[in-house]
Amino acid sequence: MSSDASAPSIQSVRRLSGSARLNVAGLLATAAAMLLQIVAGSTLYPSVTGPIVLAVTALAVAFVPARWARYAGLVVPLVLGIGAMVAAALTGDFIEQLTDLGSPAIFLGSVMHVAGLAAAIAGGVGMVIPQRQGGRA
Repeated sequence: MSSDASAPSIQSVRRLSGSARLNVAGLLATAAAMLLQIVAGSTLYPSVTGPIVLAVTALAVAFVPARWARYAGLVVPLVLGIGAMVAAALTGDFIEQLTDLGSPAIFLGSVMHVAGLAAAIAGGVGMVIPQRQGGRA
């Protein structure tokens, strides 16, 4: 049985840099967090578009060996993070979810959301900033 060399594989994921792995994990954690918040009754997300965009971006970073995928891995969580901060400043709803222990699922989803975005952004920065070769600064 032959395999298509261009097909996505687990081997391509294993070859990802640490930054790319962090980015993919952060994107997927954020998508899961948003879904958890939606299922738990949060009204901040009117549709599942956010989790879908995050998951597709994670798949692109993991399996598409193109420069644009790395930039998408940085831009998508960065835009969502900025949007979350602006929304939090304007309405305070997200801050309320982060501090209200009355709904544990929404609280956990909100904490996962913040941690996932932070990890995705950190990994994205690591992917797009050129790494220095050698041990000298």
